[in-house]
Amino acid sequence: MPVPLSGTTVSLAAGPCRASIASVGASLRELLYDGRDLVLPYAKDQVRPNYRGATLVPWPNRVVDGRYRWDGSEHQLALTEPARGHALHGLGAWLDYDVVEKTESAALLRAMIPAQDGYPFALEISTSWRLDEHGLHCEVTALNVGDADAPFGTGPHPYLVAGEGRVDDWSVTIPAASVLTVTEDRLIPIGLSPVGGTEFDFRSHRGIGDTFIDHAFTDLERRDGIAEVRLTAASGTGVAMTWDGACPWVQVHTADQPVVADSRLGLAVEPMTCPPDAFNSGTDLIRLAPGEQSSASWSIRAL
Repeated sequence: MPVPLSGTTVSLAAGPCRASIASVGASLRELLYDGRDLVLPYAKDQVRPNYRGATLVPWPNRVVDGRYRWDGSEHQLALTEPARGHALHGLGAWLDYDVVEKTESAALLRAMIPAQDGYPFALEISTSWRLDEHGLHCEVTALNVGDADAPFGTGPHPYLVAGEGRVDDWSVTIPAASVLTVTEDRLIPIGLSPVGGTEFDFRSHRGIGDTFIDHAFTDLERRDGIAEVRLTAASGTGVAMTWDGACPWVQVHTADQPVVADSRLGLAVEPMTCPPDAFNSGTDLIRLAPGEQSSASWSIRAL
């Protein structure tokens, strides 16, 4: 029997919530509340588009030119973003995860990142998924099973959907005081700037309109250690994404695409343990010693 292009389907149900996890990339393929999409879905027998819902390991976002230096050695990663010449979104996005545990409302998926050219470190990645009547909760854990310290970062890549319309029609709250400015052509980080007085100040809930966003935000306001992005439609429906202190950064992208019909269909909200190009800057980069593990968690719920 043919295997779906997205891999093994893991279906979860709890109250009014339904979720579908694809084993390729441990990707959130679908999340519904009372029949309403909370994330931009894709078909079971479809190659996942634009990293939609993927688990990003062992780094989120970009490594500029795919090059970095670690403990005195130079490394060159494969360039997986050819147009800009970077290594994009880690090595785990196309791994086929094993389904280790499964109940009606929870699942555990696991995969190995083997030591390889450009990343000579071995990691075991576990993704734990739990659905309840409010929404979906995920925890990603990396365990260093090699014999050398490894650089590590992670983050999810869902495209949130508020309701009817597109990104231009929705309003958002991004509780961040600073934004990482980047070059226009290759999105190479330049430096941190305050959001105050700029188009990137979404600390108060407001419309997105035609604003283009593909930036990392930080200096996050939290309540009881939890940061939250809220996205709402004019109809009153919405979706919220929350995450813990393991992720001091969040990348937000308005999902602009060359084809208008495919553009700005969802708002990418990507909590991250480190910023873009952390393998070079070292900012918030996690050093995983042999036998050590690191975890980060996030949730999505309906408003």
